[in-house]
Amino acid sequence: MSLLRSLRTGTAALLLLAGPVQAADPIKVGLLEDISGDLAVIGLPKLHGAQLAVEEINKAGGVLGRPLELIHLDPQGDNARYQEFGRRLLNRDKVDVLFGGITSASREALRPVVNRTKVPYFYTNQYEGGVCDANMVSMGAVPEQQFSTLIPWMVEKFGKKVYVIAADYNFGQISAEWNRTLMKKLGGEVVGEEFIPLGVSQFAQTIQNIQKAKPDWLLTINVGAAQDSFFEQAAAAKLNLPMGSSIKIMLGFEHKRFAPPALNNMHATANWFEELDTPAANDFKARWKAKFPNETYINDMGYNAYAGLFMYRMLAERAKSLKLDDLRKVMAAGDACIEAPEGQVCIDPKSQHTSHHMRLVSVGPKHEVTVDKDYGTIQPYWLGEIGCDLTKKNDKEQYTPDNLPKK
Repeated sequence: MSLLRSLRTGTAALLLLAGPVQAADPIKVGLLEDISGDLAVIGLPKLHGAQLAVEEINKAGGVLGRPLELIHLDPQGDNARYQEFGRRLLNRDKVDVLFGGITSASREALRPVVNRTKVPYFYTNQYEGGVCDANMVSMGAVPEQQFSTLIPWMVEKFGKKVYVIAADYNFGQISAEWNRTLMKKLGGEVVGEEFIPLGVSQFAQTIQNIQKAKPDWLLTINVGAAQDSFFEQAAAAKLNLPMGSSIKIMLGFEHKRFAPPALNNMHATANWFEELDTPAANDFKARWKAKFPNETYINDMGYNAYAGLFMYRMLAERAKSLKLDDLRKVMAAGDACIEAPEGQVCIDPKSQHTSHHMRLVSVGPKHEVTVDKDYGTIQPYWLGEIGCDLTKKNDKEQYTPDNLPKK
């Protein structure tokens, strides 16, 4: 049998995973995901996605004939704890690969810790993009796959004036930067921006500011259970504005958590959402629900965590090695792909980010989800275009539209 070791803030709980007997030493998979605190509601599916993938991979014979052992720690949304637990997993537990982190702030807290090692790090969230780092593989969608599709669609459909509500850390700030860049190209206008600290839950003043600014639509990139209170308060105030987001619906599943019509007229571009209706997606959902029948929603992050472990297996099997340098040789070949529930997902060798099949989804008045546009597969092209090439040089930097590589 394979062993799942789940540690929550230092308290060990041992769970056995069913699977074939494998005599070889296990491959240790470190996992840092928030399953308590303000981000717990979106973090728990990430743990579940990793558990399901480990179980399925072990039942199929493991990786290189060795079982996976999952070691989970719950940082509870605390970036200092992310660093502490990252060092514990890397230095004490000697994990072979590290997965996790929800916020971009947690990822940026982890990267310097990981970069002192030769351990591969899989970041499994959609995010604001721009990280050019040889230790990191990014499994989530990035702005050229989300904002470059969503924002032009919103401008064409609803108008050129947008008001931005964003979480006050690098995800919200850099996402707002992407919005300003794209709106300028489209001849649009940002009529207001608010950066909200995590944990804030009162939005009366924000709603008044929006009403005064008279935007055509809102870009809602607020984060966490507290900040999501905005939607109920906006509905009670009858704000009734179209909304666009790179994280709502598929990541925070607010359309399941709040009563209609709080999420009415919300629009997002996503590589995964539970309402996706294809044979591969439906098969994946059936297996997930069989293991976790009480899951509220299989969110984008949980799906990416699941797919990320299969991507790791593919890289290791092709490299015949767990070493980062050997995995990177497989990525550099340009054909590192897996068949995932969304469709084929491939790693771009220059940025070590992944291609995704992107769709634009919308929420109706009864919180029904419809697909308005299918963009097909979109490559993560931006980093390569601006000069990031991890096959030649490890920048270890995060770039933005206003912070490009120096020539």
